[in-house]
Amino acid sequence: MKLGEYLNAINHTKEPLLDSDDEMVEKKYTPFVINRCLSYFPDTILHVNEMNRLPSASKKMQFDYLSHSIRKRKRFSKWLKRDIDDRVELIKEYYNYSNGAANAVVDMFTEEQIEEIRQHLITDSVSKM
Repeated sequence: MKLGEYLNAINHTKEPLLDSDDEMVEKKYTPFVINRCLSYFPDTILHVNEMNRLPSASKKMQFDYLSHSIRKRKRFSKWLKRDIDDRVELIKEYYNYSNGAANAVVDMFTEEQIEEIRQHLITDSVSKM
């Protein structure tokens, strides 16, 4: 089973996927990912919040609750990804910082300093060739 099949069953077809005898169907159901995908819509966010409040509920119970309480509708959304800041990447490479450290200090640098770091990394990579 794929993520899209679970989401389609909850949102549109209302097919009882987790009622099958196949253990792999229930094993592949990931409540966190399903909840995250459904959290992008105003009409499903409260249902998702209820499931987040009850993490000890079985996967079948969570699936059934979402399937029976969410209105039938086609819902599509793109997975939100964090934007990559070029400045952070330069600071990480130049100072050998982690993501957290680079994000913490990126605002301390001026554009001129970032450009100097960029030029230094370019000339350093050229001289290594």
